[in-house]
Amino acid sequence: MKRFLFLFLTFIVVSCGKNYSDADKAYIATVEKSRREKDEWMKNDPSSPFHYDSTIQFSPLKYFPVDPEYVFRSRLTEYPEKDTVIIFGTKGEERKVVKFGYVVWNHNGKPITINVYKGVSRQGEDYFSIWFTDKTTGKETYNVGRYLDFEFNSDSNYVYTIDFNLAYSPYCSYSPKYSCAIPTKEDYLNVAIEAGEKSFH
Repeated sequence: MKRFLFLFLTFIVVSCGKNYSDADKAYIATVEKSRREKDEWMKNDPSSPFHYDSTIQFSPLKYFPVDPEYVFRSRLTEYPEKDTVIIFGTKGEERKVVKFGYVVWNHNGKPITINVYKGVSRQGEDYFSIWFTDKTTGKETYNVGRYLDFEFNSDSNYVYTIDFNLAYSPYCSYSPKYSCAIPTKEDYLNVAIEAGEKSFH
C-alpha cells in the first residue's frame, strides 16, 4: 500500500510539472552543464575564491531549477543624460559608475525596468552589468543581491537576451575578503526571481 501511494504521489508531481519543448529541454541541459563546469572551476582553479581564502571550504553551489520563463528579450534604452552615480562596496568604499540605460522585462503583463550600469575595471576596461535585489534576497538568495553580466552592443536596434537563470552571487557571498557592489534601492525588483544562484551559506 505504501509503495502504491509513493508511486501515485510521484505520478502527480511529475504530471503537474511544466511541459517543456525540445528546445527548452536543450536549453536547460546547456545551463545545467555550465553550472557543473562552474563548480569544477570553483573547486580546482587557483584563482577561484575558494583558493584565495583558505578558510572557506568548497561545496557545490546552490541554484533554483532552470526555468525558461525567466529568459526575456529587450532592446537597451540609453538614458539621455548618463549620470555618474556613487554606489558602495560591502566594505564601505565608494565606487563611481555610470547609470547607462535600462532593459524592460514584461512579467505577468507588467513592465519592470532594470538598470544597466557601466563601470571601469581595475585593468581600465569598460564593463556593463546588472545588479539587483528582489523578494528572494536575504531569504533564498544572497542578502546583498545578485548580478547579471551584460555584453553591450553598439547597434541601437540590437535585441538582448537577459537570462535570470544566469544570475549569480558576487565573490563576497563566499568570503568576506572580497568587496562587491551593493545594488541601490532603485535596483530592487518587486517580484521573486526564483532563478539563478541561491545563497551559498
